[in-house]
Amino acid sequence: MTDNLFQADLLDGRVALVTGGATGIGQAISRRLAQLGAKVTIASRNPTALQDACESFRRDDDLDIAWKRLDVREDGQVKMVIDEVAAAHGGLDILINNAAGNFICPTAELSPNGWRAVIDIDLNGTFYCCRHAYPYLQASQSGGRIISISTTRANTGWPGAAHAGAAKAGIQSLMRALAVEWGNDGIRANFISPGPIAGTVGVQKLYEDLGRSEEMRAQTPIGRFGEADEIANAVAYLASPAGDYITGAELAIDGGRQWNFGV
Repeated sequence: MTDNLFQADLLDGRVALVTGGATGIGQAISRRLAQLGAKVTIASRNPTALQDACESFRRDDDLDIAWKRLDVREDGQVKMVIDEVAAAHGGLDILINNAAGNFICPTAELSPNGWRAVIDIDLNGTFYCCRHAYPYLQASQSGGRIISISTTRANTGWPGAAHAGAAKAGIQSLMRALAVEWGNDGIRANFISPGPIAGTVGVQKLYEDLGRSEEMRAQTPIGRFGEADEIANAVAYLASPAGDYITGAELAIDGGRQWNFGV
């Protein structure tokens, strides 16, 4: 775990919602935002994972983080949860779109239902969250922030997971559009593109279970998988005043892997 590199009250009083915040990267992001003073609510479909995460935050970090059960595929549910978070805390300043779904499947064998399942969670869910968060982010006194979690595979194509690559590429385009459309409203919209991150379900499914971990490390110039805290620190940077003049931008955190063409 990376030590907290930031001033303790950097995000003091800001209200944040993190989708997919109970596990992996989302959990690390939620912890970091709360450590920096934000009032954080995590949301996902799994109430057990949410409760376990919040208990861990209290026990291990002395952090009081709230949770909401949320299926980001359901537009009405998204609106309800965002309205509830804003009502409880007097607004919403930071939206982290981290909820995601993925599975490996050759494109020729990918069913319409499989395609829709990932598009609905990743791309449509991100749109619903942004749409319903907009009035609160517009009213934010600190300047609304949208930070979406993408992947460097959205830049290169993702053989074997074309549905996820397409969904994440759509998220990137959406963030750039919102950066332009909502810039005059004081809202910054950016996205972070991680490479393989240790300890995540994605790395387990895509690399560890298939015996490809060493191969992937060898393809990464830095020579290792990333850490969830490294993504969390990047989110903190973009959410803080240091990110005031950054919008429509990609921050790739992959140890240089996307640029390794085997030279």
